[in-house]
Amino acid sequence: MDLEAQLAPFAARSAASRGRRFDEPAPPTRTEFQRDRDRIIHSTAFRRLEYKTQVFVNHEGDLFRTRLTHSIEVAQIARSIARNLRLNEDLVEAISLAHDLGHTPFGHAGQEALNDCMKDFGGFEHNLQSLRVVDELEEHYGAFDGLNLTFETREGILKHCSLPNARRLGDVGRRFIEKKQPSLEAQLANLADEIAYNNHDIDDGLRSGLITTAQLDEVGFYARHRHEVGQAFPGINGRRAIHETIRRMINALAMDLIQASMERIGSHAPQNVDEVRDAPPLIAFSEQMSHDALQLKRFLRANLYQHYQVNRMTSKARRIVRELFSAFMAEPRLLPPDYQVTEGAPQRQARKVSDYIAGMTDRYAMREHRRLFMVGEN
Repeated sequence: MDLEAQLAPFAARSAASRGRRFDEPAPPTRTEFQRDRDRIIHSTAFRRLEYKTQVFVNHEGDLFRTRLTHSIEVAQIARSIARNLRLNEDLVEAISLAHDLGHTPFGHAGQEALNDCMKDFGGFEHNLQSLRVVDELEEHYGAFDGLNLTFETREGILKHCSLPNARRLGDVGRRFIEKKQPSLEAQLANLADEIAYNNHDIDDGLRSGLITTAQLDEVGFYARHRHEVGQAFPGINGRRAIHETIRRMINALAMDLIQASMERIGSHAPQNVDEVRDAPPLIAFSEQMSHDALQLKRFLRANLYQHYQVNRMTSKARRIVRELFSAFMAEPRLLPPDYQVTEGAPQRQARKVSDYIAGMTDRYAMREHRRLFMVGEN
């Protein structure tokens, strides 16, 4: 049975994949993209996401999202939309599950601190690090480093890339030089990520008490759906009202993305993936929904991500990352043997330190910091 026979002509297909960096026999019971997804789920980096910050550091509460639960939510949203657009669900799921594999501990605060530490050594960017994880750092197979994923999955992981890095990366970076688009599956995973974090950050923000429903009522998109919930269920309140409102918001964003993308695809009528690459972005929200999503992002940035209590934790996180980096660079013998560079330029050692820190979970980073700087810890 051809599992991909019902896909649209512009969808990515395993049989037409640009292949893997190292040749392998085709899997007899799975498609190539299913194999990618399975390798990602079984990877060490994927398991670590359970203890990496989304907004709230892991020890701050058991019910807040982590990078792992976020990635699963992205995959669920992306698969649902992909089915409606007749895109390749296995590819979009693989990209969604892998997109944050290279993220540092402590969320964006950790990434910013590590990038600052690495400014003289090529910088740090979590999309590039996610690709580095699946290409080089995972150690599961005897024949090669990394997970040896297909080109299409690797392309989707790499959402952003500077021109110097694109040139260094070869085939997977070429689209940034040639100003072409990735597959529709990659475009979809990127926007499913946005749908997921905008809505679950509202949920976590309300649960934490750092934002209130009264504040959110000033945001038109939220207020409209909260009013619909009140009309449909008079007297509803508390967590039930919040969940019902957020559910409707996610549905509205997904339905708009499906409709607007169908219209764009119909207008450009790509007949294969190559024509998708030559077209402008085809997976997109309508103009009105883009405005609503932007308003929601601005609200979260001003009221949640920059809340003084979040800033206190992110300030600690930046200090932990900076001090770990400085200590390891000053004395590489503090690192596990696999991360010590015995010869070569300081840039090689800096990249190894960066790999070590980026791979840490929140609680491991805090524990390492205590071991290095607190008397009595070991």
